[in-house]
Amino acid sequence: MASADPDRAIASLPWLDASITADRDAGAFSAWGESTIIDENTGEPVIGTGLFTALHDRAGISATWPVGNAGLLHCYGYLLSRAATPYGLKRERWLSSELARAAGLSDDALSPWRPGPTLLSRAARLMTSALADDAAHLDIAVPTPDGTVPSRVGILHNASTSAVAYSVAGLLITAFPVSAPPEQIRADLSAEAPRLRWNAVLPAPAHPYRVS
Repeated sequence: MASADPDRAIASLPWLDASITADRDAGAFSAWGESTIIDENTGEPVIGTGLFTALHDRAGISATWPVGNAGLLHCYGYLLSRAATPYGLKRERWLSSELARAAGLSDDALSPWRPGPTLLSRAARLMTSALADDAAHLDIAVPTPDGTVPSRVGILHNASTSAVAYSVAGLLITAFPVSAPPEQIRADLSAEAPRLRWNAVLPAPAHPYRVS
């Protein structure tokens, strides 16, 4: 239904429709950066153009395919995605308990339809904590044509479960569980040339960043 009639698909999930409206009214999407909906592993879109447009229209966000708001896409768009990736379905980060467990939270802390604060607001709170200066993290200066843009990977680990959170220029991008211990995550990231990761794109002019 999501691809054939995206508006109807969103409206058929009252908690999702209400969540997007609440996040829009709270200005919550402004804490997030920008992301392409083209998956970096498959080279294919995770959701179609109709759903991409319907989500951004409901959120009151101006976006031009395939780049949109990372919070809207990575939280709500991924929930409606059926695209296969080498790491499974995108929605699993919200439907499984691994990400919440890595952050030391209850198994249902990120359940999309849990009453109370929206999924996006709960994800943002988790990520903000994981990306704080006093949390375990790795700072990476990403080269750009005009200098560099700062990015940060927060590394979460609890009870043998790991996850990462990611920001670019201080704006939230994504979070997901990983099957590696913290030292391996840090080593792998440090060994590669600095680059934007996990479908992030450079901030739009409305979100200026410091160039060094």
